Amino acid sequence: MNSIQGPAIFLAQFVRDTAPFDTLEAICRWAASLGYKGVQVPAWEDPRFIELAKAAASKAYCDDWRGRLAGYGVQLTELNASLAGQVLAIHPAYEVAFQGFYPAGFDDRARVKWATEKLQQSVRAAANLGTKCLPVLSGGLAWHLAYPWPQRPAGLIDEAFAELARRWRPILDLAREVGVSIAYELHPGSDLFDGHTFERFLGEVGDHPAACLNYDASHFVLQHLDYAAFIRLYGSRIKGFHVKDAELRPDGRGGVYGGYLPWGGRAGRFRSPGDGQVDFKRVFTLLTEVGYRGWAVLEWECCSKSPEQGAREGAPFIARHIIEATDVAFDDFAGGKSDPALNRRILGLG
Repeated sequence: MNSIQGPAIFLAQFVRDTAPFDTLEAICRWAASLGYKGVQVPAWEDPRFIELAKAAASKAYCDDWRGRLAGYGVQLTELNASLAGQVLAIHPAYEVAFQGFYPAGFDDRARVKWATEKLQQSVRAAANLGTKCLPVLSGGLAWHLAYPWPQRPAGLIDEAFAELARRWRPILDLAREVGVSIAYELHPGSDLFDGHTFERFLGEVGDHPAACLNYDASHFVLQHLDYAAFIRLYGSRIKGFHVKDAELRPDGRGGVYGGYLPWGGRAGRFRSPGDGQVDFKRVFTLLTEVGYRGWAVLEWECCSKSPEQGAREGAPFIARHIIEATDVAFDDFAGGKSDPALNRRILGLG
């Protein structure tokens, strides 16, 4: 079928130590019962769901693992390596806050080595599992400098992006070798968070063909960025798609920056699909028109609605928005054969 695939669901926000969210079988059967056809699985260290090192090394393990998913009623859409991606480039100001995502006692050199290995494992596992896209975050060496106060020294951002590219280059090269796209989710808190930063990064990595995008309009709503125009600009690089909503309702006290408030109290906050300001009819139309045929994956991060309700509502919401792309024009019936002479006659030319 010539359409976006789905519905699918990203499991990361649902994993818990209680049933049905505590084993691969139970969470997949739960997802299938809600109407999801695919699952996006986090590539973190949790052997209950996937043993990443085995998946990277063994095609037989991957074939068996995929067979288990099929038996549970779903298929794998992508692995998601966002946490390792963020750890690849952490400014020292954030190393304590991110400590839960990497082994204790690591300095920057050890963190980079560890994250590079995890990302390369994820790339190999993605290839062995037959997927073509690995969603990631870029990491953030310069995010704390996004608002230029005090004035940034000349060359500071150039140096940050040169280092970011140096760290990502071996991962991008491996991805190209095995036929996997690294799909950066443009995300505040990371150095790649909008079109300008993505283009700067592409320049640093020589327009690398494996440097692609995981599209998520919610992060653009919170930046007051035109998320529809973005698809037109970068559609050929979009290889993954998170279906997540958001709203930005500034008032006299707060706006984009949030005032250090918890998510529920911010002017900009994430919502379940259909409850925020994203025009998903427009998004699905534009993605279809630019040729995106990957998965539409629910990512639940709503500040108001429960994850269970968000998941129940998410599958039919995505299904309603998927477009079967047409291969005919509505007025083909009125068409006919043409030739240069006829065209000149229609134009009134002798």
